[in-house]
Amino acid sequence: MLSRKSVISASSGFWMKSFGHLVVLSSLSFLASGYSERDRVHDLMSRFPLIDGHNDLALQLRILHNNRLSQVDLYNFSKVSTDITRLQAGHVQAQMFAVYVMCGAQEKDAVRLTLEQIDVVRRMCTEYQDFELVTSAQELRNSEMRHKIACLISVEGGHSIDSSMPALRMFYQLGVRSMSLTHTCNTPWAESSSKRYNVYQRQNNSLTPFGKAVVEEMNRMGMIVDLSHTSWDTASAALKHSKAPVIFSHSSSFSLCSHGRNVPDWLLLDLKNKSGLIMVNMHSNFVSCSDKANVSHVADHFDHIKKVIGAESIGIGGDFEGAVNFPQGLEDVSKYPALIQELLRRNWTENELADVLRNNFLRVFEEVERVRDQLTSTRPSEVQISLEEVQNPCRLVLRPPSPRGSSHQNPSSGDQHEPKVLLILTIVLMLSSLLMIE
Repeated sequence: MLSRKSVISASSGFWMKSFGHLVVLSSLSFLASGYSERDRVHDLMSRFPLIDGHNDLALQLRILHNNRLSQVDLYNFSKVSTDITRLQAGHVQAQMFAVYVMCGAQEKDAVRLTLEQIDVVRRMCTEYQDFELVTSAQELRNSEMRHKIACLISVEGGHSIDSSMPALRMFYQLGVRSMSLTHTCNTPWAESSSKRYNVYQRQNNSLTPFGKAVVEEMNRMGMIVDLSHTSWDTASAALKHSKAPVIFSHSSSFSLCSHGRNVPDWLLLDLKNKSGLIMVNMHSNFVSCSDKANVSHVADHFDHIKKVIGAESIGIGGDFEGAVNFPQGLEDVSKYPALIQELLRRNWTENELADVLRNNFLRVFEEVERVRDQLTSTRPSEVQISLEEVQNPCRLVLRPPSPRGSSHQNPSSGDQHEPKVLLILTIVLMLSSLLMIE
């Protein structure tokens, strides 16, 4: 007769063997179904398609075709890394298109050039049926249900507003929903991470009173404050001053690549405390600090930032078309699934990746709009920057012309030379007459 202990042991062995058989059968069934890692990525990204924080396609349209959309087929645009076909292949459902003009336009025609870039993005996103221009978080959600690629417009560089609150407001009216405070040049009111341009240099004044007023006005309108390209001091000041969450639309981790465009851990913690978002940049020089990188290098940045501030503070901002070198395996916008596959291999959960792909950005956008709604009673800002701060020789001071002959008149050089020119012409005519008489 078997003891009770023997019966329990035999029973346990039976169940263990049965469980083992189930595991084997389950694995064989999984393999037989052909449900691969790629299938898992496709399924995940189909349910949670990507919102990409930064793409410079509009810049390439100007460089390559002077914004003549009639010369381009955006379903097959082989000269660049972005077209509609590849966006669809990469499961990109929403794209923040950067409106960028060179820093050399500051103090010149930056506003005009920015308007032209806004125009080309608006045309692109209304003339192609697979695109849809959106200006709110709800419109962004609706575009997903309609299976459209949502276009969001972001001005890249505060120099585009020429230190003018009305210009900022007019950009908003045209559909702009985000602006980075600087690009590679300082503005009269904010400091860049770059030292390329020796303009508006100042000490311990990374966000001036006018700069803080710009942040306040962006909060009031519901425009996302973007800190990519700003100095760390400017980013820190903006984080402290903004009432709404802010983003780094295309930046990576300074701890892994010590490039000035990347974000140090202490600033990441400030960003988390503000419920903000860092959208990781794919540019090789920002992820490996060299011209060459691979998908693993990019995934390392995701891992590090997740360790410091959590997956709920991370997004994706590829920077395609704005940079030259991209990692092997991430050469264009169709390759985003390779990154998600690598993160799955590193034990990121599907919930974490759903947040990274789109939910985190939607949360930030909705919170920016919530702050806007709280500020509806606040009047538009009438803060103006002083001429001493701007130091722009092209700025016209509007005042009525002085009466002719007034003691306060400041005659132009043309006015000063006019009597001499008339005297010379009179002498020439007299000499001509004398010669003809002879």
